Amino acid sequence: MFERFLPKLRVNSVFDIDLESLYAQGYRGIITDLDNTLVGAKAPLATPELVEWFEKVKKFGFKLVIVSNNNLDRVSKFATPLNIEFVHAARKPLGSAFHRALSIMGLAPKNTIVVGDQLMTDVYGGNRLGLFTVLVLPIAVADEGFGTRFNRRLERIVKRRLHKSGLWLEEENK
Repeated sequence: MFERFLPKLRVNSVFDIDLESLYAQGYRGIITDLDNTLVGAKAPLATPELVEWFEKVKKFGFKLVIVSNNNLDRVSKFATPLNIEFVHAARKPLGSAFHRALSIMGLAPKNTIVVGDQLMTDVYGGNRLGLFTVLVLPIAVADEGFGTRFNRRLERIVKRRLHKSGLWLEEENK
């Protein structure tokens, strides 16, 4: 049961994702969370390093859509200046926002990666649809809202269960 929350890949940040390898494996699209995945939950704009990463993503030939549970104002102020498509108020882990992102990119789940910092929303939602899930460490935990803090408590339970079954090794993200 808890395997549904297990990401296919765990890395420290989006900068540690081996884009070349994933592209070679046939992946062509990236659905990414925004808050605490790309920038801290209170950071309004992309860092120069992140802008460079977006360029690298495009250079490899990936399509990119931001899917966030946050509101229109927050997500559009971040994504619009970067000319990145987005889905706001996504209600992850429900599948409708993921389906919308797949439609925007014109891709199938088997060709798409989901990147996020939460097991309960990003990983679980992506796994339910057969997407390749990548878990990153959250950027600024102190800036998280109530809902995310609640999810983090649930994550600790899930991680303990996965660890007991031998599926979660703590050193993977180090």
